Amino acid sequence: MLFDELEAINSRPEPFGFYTARDLWTDGHISEKMLSFHLDGNVDVASRKTSFIRRSVEWITSHFGLSEKSSVIDFGCGPGLYTLPFAERGARVTGVDFSGRSIQSAVSAAGKKGLSIDYVLCDYLGFETEEKFDLILMIMCDFCALSPLQRRTMLRKFAGMLEPKGHVLFDVYSLETFDRREEISRFERNLMNGFWSAEDYYGFLNTFKYREEKVLLDKYTIVESRRIRTIYNWFQCYSPETLEAECARNGLKVTGLYSDVAGTPFDPRSAEFAAVAERL
Repeated sequence: MLFDELEAINSRPEPFGFYTARDLWTDGHISEKMLSFHLDGNVDVASRKTSFIRRSVEWITSHFGLSEKSSVIDFGCGPGLYTLPFAERGARVTGVDFSGRSIQSAVSAAGKKGLSIDYVLCDYLGFETEEKFDLILMIMCDFCALSPLQRRTMLRKFAGMLEPKGHVLFDVYSLETFDRREEISRFERNLMNGFWSAEDYYGFLNTFKYREEKVLLDKYTIVESRRIRTIYNWFQCYSPETLEAECARNGLKVTGLYSDVAGTPFDPRSAEFAAVAERL
C-alpha cells in the first residue's frame, strides 16, 4: 500500500540505527558527484574551499611543527587535498579512504608531483597498522557521522596509533548547529539536481532532531523505477565538555579548542569547532 510506504519514508529511526556512509562514497554515480565536489575549490561540499584548505595546511604545519621527520595520517583523505601539501613539505604521509574514485584521484595527483604517499583503500573503521604517527587527522566533521560505538573504536584507534608526543586534530559540529537546524519534510523530483542517481527518481528528505542525544539526521529516500534506497546522514553535535568527556573515556585528552582546523580562536557560537588531543 502506498500509505504504508509513505509511513516508512517518514518514520523516525532510533539514533544511529542505520549506517549507510558506504553508499555515499562507493556508489559509482554518487562517488563521481562527490569527487567533483571535492575538486571544486569554490564550494564547501565534501571538502572545504581551496582558500580555507591553504590556510588550514599552513596553520597545521606551523602549529604542530611538521617537517621531514614527521609522520601524518589522514582518515577520510578523499583525493588528497591535505595529504598532498603535507607530503610536499617533506612529511611521511598516509591517507585512508574507502572511495576508490577518490583514492585513484589522490594517487594520480601524487604521481604527477613525484610524491611518495601511502594511500590505503579501505573503511577506516577497520584500518589497522603497527606504525605510529606524530599527527592524526579526521577533517570535515567525519567523526560526527559515526555511531557511539564507531566513535569509541576510532578514538581508541587514534590513541593506539599516536607517538608519545603525537596529536590528533579533528573537527565536530557544535550545539549551535543543532539549535539552528529545524525538522523538515521535503519531496522533489530528482532531489538535489540528480545527485542521487543517473536515472530519474523521486527524492524525499526528512530531517529529524534527537534533543536528548543532540543528534541530527538527514534521511534521504530515493525512489527509482526499479528500487528504493534510504541514505542516513547522521550528525552528532557536541559541546566542548561532552567532547572532552568522550575523548577521556577512550584514552585521549583534549588540549586545545579552535573554531576550525585553520586555528581560528574558539567561539562558542561557531557552527563547528576543532579539537587537538593527546594520549592520556
